[in-house]
Amino acid sequence: MNTTCLAIIPARGGSKAIPRKNVHLLAGKPLIAYTIENARHVQGISRIVVSTDDSEIARISRELGAEVVMRSAEISGDLSSSESALLHTMEFLEKSEGYKADQLVFLQCTSPLTLPEDIERTIQALNEQNADCALTVTAFRHFLWEKDETGQALGVGHDPCRRLMRQEISPQYLETGAVYVMKTEGFLKARHRFFGRIALHEIPAERSLEIDEPEDLRHAEFYLRERQADKIEKRLPRPISAIVFDFDGVFTDNRVLVNQDGRESVTCNRADGLGISLAKRYGVEMLVLSSEKNPVVAARCGKLGIPCISGAPDKLAVLIRWCADRRIDISKVVYVGNDSNDLACMKAVGCPVAVRDAEPCAQEASSILLSRAGGQGAVREIIDLIVRQSEKE
Repeated sequence: MNTTCLAIIPARGGSKAIPRKNVHLLAGKPLIAYTIENARHVQGISRIVVSTDDSEIARISRELGAEVVMRSAEISGDLSSSESALLHTMEFLEKSEGYKADQLVFLQCTSPLTLPEDIERTIQALNEQNADCALTVTAFRHFLWEKDETGQALGVGHDPCRRLMRQEISPQYLETGAVYVMKTEGFLKARHRFFGRIALHEIPAERSLEIDEPEDLRHAEFYLRERQADKIEKRLPRPISAIVFDFDGVFTDNRVLVNQDGRESVTCNRADGLGISLAKRYGVEMLVLSSEKNPVVAARCGKLGIPCISGAPDKLAVLIRWCADRRIDISKVVYVGNDSNDLACMKAVGCPVAVRDAEPCAQEASSILLSRAGGQGAVREIIDLIVRQSEKE
């Protein structure tokens, strides 16, 4: 018999330490996006519902593919329990649809470093251990202290006079606050997340970060950026033979300024120029390949000191010939584009890349979609990724 599994993500609009915390942008995405996306990658979850009192959170959640149940202010304050939001959502679904799941997965949107496998294995721990509820934890091997009523320091769970080596300490487990799984029937009776037999699923300490204070956001941003870069690096050819750029919409923001004499000018980003210098130091071969005949292309490339082929009506034919002349394996080439005239080249190379504001056709053809738009540091972003890979090898 298949088990139905309902995931509920409580996400209220208020937050004192970090205003609008649940929609705060973290590594380019709202905080709540990480939890919704993780849940969507767990096959065992039947439905994903966000419980909120906030219209913006509701909108973002729906855009990310979650359902939404709105709740009242009475159960959305600082002192309102998460259980009240869970119970309200389950009661709403049962009354409005007659829906009742076998298992409840309670996910906190303040744990952006959680992975889908952490959710899956917590569900697995519940089932394999025949437990009533389960939660994610991380091993804790530290010495705790407390003060008595006189201010005297006392060891908690250890004898200060007999100092054990860290390896000798029996592990305790710290609740991460990220994932809780419960049998629905037991939860509805207990009206609390812990009841009956409790199972633990241990996750690494580096994935246990909770966003409570502004400093937590800075730590999470660093780890998420590193994680994103690691994923993207795996899509880059090894080794990279060359990187080829379109010009308009990659080095520029795709706009053209025309003065009264008909002369055209474009806007470029200095960070991209610094990126080109960095790539040169690492010996990366580069080319700008453009179908435009505007002399600004050659002028900018001349200043950057990189070869340029402009006014190319058939960019793919030019690219193939350029690679052949230099005995470059086209499957080891990175091509950065933004529009339909880049598609043939993007499909021919080993790693097609699109800038963030590329046309949908170019985004769909890309293996890597950059977080920066054309003319806004996109060139620097892909070069930084290539250099990062080179430094590891």
